[in-house]
Amino acid sequence: MNPVTDTRARDLDLTRSRSLQERAHLLVPGGCHTYAKGDDQYPELAPGFIARGEGCHAWDVDGNEYIEYGMGCRAVTLGHAFPPVVEAAARELGKGTNFSRPAPIELEAAEALLGMIEGAEMVKFAKDGSDVTSAAVRLARAVTGRDRIALCADHPFFSTDDWFIGTTAMSAGIPRAVRELSVTFRYNDLESARALFDRHPGEIAAVILEPAKYDHPHDRFLHRLRDLAHERGALFLLDEMITGFRWDNGGAQKTYGIVPDLSTFGKALGNGFSVSALAGRREFMERGGIRHAHERVFMLSTTHGAETHALAAAIATMRTYREEPVIETLVARGERLRRGVDQVIARHGLDGHVAVVGLPQCLVFATRDAEQQPSQELRALFLQELIRRGILGPSFVVSFSHCEADIDRTVEAVDDLLPVYARALAHGTEGLLVGPPTKVVDRGFA
Repeated sequence: MNPVTDTRARDLDLTRSRSLQERAHLLVPGGCHTYAKGDDQYPELAPGFIARGEGCHAWDVDGNEYIEYGMGCRAVTLGHAFPPVVEAAARELGKGTNFSRPAPIELEAAEALLGMIEGAEMVKFAKDGSDVTSAAVRLARAVTGRDRIALCADHPFFSTDDWFIGTTAMSAGIPRAVRELSVTFRYNDLESARALFDRHPGEIAAVILEPAKYDHPHDRFLHRLRDLAHERGALFLLDEMITGFRWDNGGAQKTYGIVPDLSTFGKALGNGFSVSALAGRREFMERGGIRHAHERVFMLSTTHGAETHALAAAIATMRTYREEPVIETLVARGERLRRGVDQVIARHGLDGHVAVVGLPQCLVFATRDAEQQPSQELRALFLQELIRRGILGPSFVVSFSHCEADIDRTVEAVDDLLPVYARALAHGTEGLLVGPPTKVVDRGFA
């Protein structure tokens, strides 16, 4: 792998990307299959299509090379084409991927995951996060006989299904009656959750949130929220799509010493392969099975949920977490990146206008205008200038494959671009930003 060694601004040939983008918008709504990868999320000078990746490096269809962050919407934690994972998946592909009855590897994968997640006694595999978070919600409703779901308003995404999307600005097509069944509380604000239970006595089936986002829980918030939910007859659900296998091998729930009723995993579970999981206490999970006396629950049933090659990838990924210092490396690289970027921000006198936010294993950056308000225009400029210096970074989320040299080159790139950012603060982005600003995904109109 040839590393990015020159972090000075360069003009990129994006001819093939431009051609593919035009074709894509004619065939695919939005031009891609994930909103977060859409053209409106990146500046005009961003590569439109990625051809391949190795470790933390990616090459676009025009041959330009980048150090990449937040790979695969944070799903690729070990690195692109990580050999042990690819080899495990390839071995299973040669045997067939899907059969009329379960394959033994389904049991092997279940034992591997349940051996890592404390308090989880049963598991169901699926393909993406929405599958399993919605299954958890359905199961909670069945167990409690209640309809409402309380979800954390500070966590931006739980599912593509109506129970969550109905709470966003993109609620078109979702009946009002469905939208009214979801209510929101704030992270680290127990009283906001208590107010929901008081406002809807005996109606809330579950509370769902991520264990953490940019900050740790304060004053045993997770424990107190779980206790509140149980006192009011609701289940406590943790969405570990992002935190799972970034905070601890046992999830952020292990970090914070809390056992939820149900929890969901995905993304880093298969290092980019499509696999997700709903895990939890037997007394609840067995409701989705056939060995109980309760009313049946259509909890989760997917044709492709137990594809053998994806489960093989998950097993190999989990083995790597157990055998290699993955979490420690993510933290160390993130701390090095934060420290370096903070230093160059301070040296350029841009404190309050550019910031690195979050915990070291899951960093993002904030771009703020002259009044220190969030700015999509300046975000687009920051992204554009990173890309021109060989960094493809919608975030600063590191992987196990990022080495110290990759981190240091990223800091050099930020150092080199900040004078451009400073000019934009003083005089505006005209003549600096090519094309329109980026946009937030969650908006009501295109």
